[in-house]
Amino acid sequence: MKKLLFGICLCGFVLVNAQDQLYKVTLLRAKPGELLTLIDEIQKDIANYESFLGNNKPYLLRHSQGDHWDLMLIYPIDELSNYFSPEQASQRGASRTIEQAYGSDFFDNVSFQEEAIVNGPPINVFIGAFEKYKLFHIEIFTALAGKQSELLEQRLAENQFYAGIEHRPNFIFTRVFGPSWDNFTIGFYEDLHDFAGPEIPFEKEDQAARDAGFEGVNFIGSYLRSLLAEHHDTLAWKVE
Repeated sequence: MKKLLFGICLCGFVLVNAQDQLYKVTLLRAKPGELLTLIDEIQKDIANYESFLGNNKPYLLRHSQGDHWDLMLIYPIDELSNYFSPEQASQRGASRTIEQAYGSDFFDNVSFQEEAIVNGPPINVFIGAFEKYKLFHIEIFTALAGKQSELLEQRLAENQFYAGIEHRPNFIFTRVFGPSWDNFTIGFYEDLHDFAGPEIPFEKEDQAARDAGFEGVNFIGSYLRSLLAEHHDTLAWKVE
């Protein structure tokens, strides 16, 4: 792989490859028949997030197709020493849905939960994208043994490829601790038409792929799969 740029500026959308901001991510699957009830509970919390998360606004995404979870809740957090301090832990206790104690009533409507602390893009870039867009393409990756760093390089190179075809780059989030997977990406779209995108000449795609360090555009997917033990993806809509 070629050495990558440290920043991509595309169509007024800036992505800095540095991943120095922490985020909390929770994946939830509702009890059968209780998805709308679970969404309602979380939305009530989000409406009052400042009382237990300060300025760190959470965003709720609803799975559309392609993966086994129903909801993703994601929000920025402070450095870990602050996040796990007694003061902030007590503050989060005002929530009825976030970090609930084992066996609490919240889990009456939850049949699966997975939590992660991840590194991701700067807060201002994150908020700008989540405020503007409504449809998200989420891909979750587990690398083969010894392939974690190479997988991250591939995801960064794919963003460089996107820049070459004038496509918005993905946000990349890497595991700090928590889940079994290694990283995930989020692509941002206005709607399904935006997701489908314009038709791009093969020659332009192929050159952009080569400029990003791939053998060609037809090799991007096969190279990615050669690094993976597991891969999940889904389309998700923002819950507002």
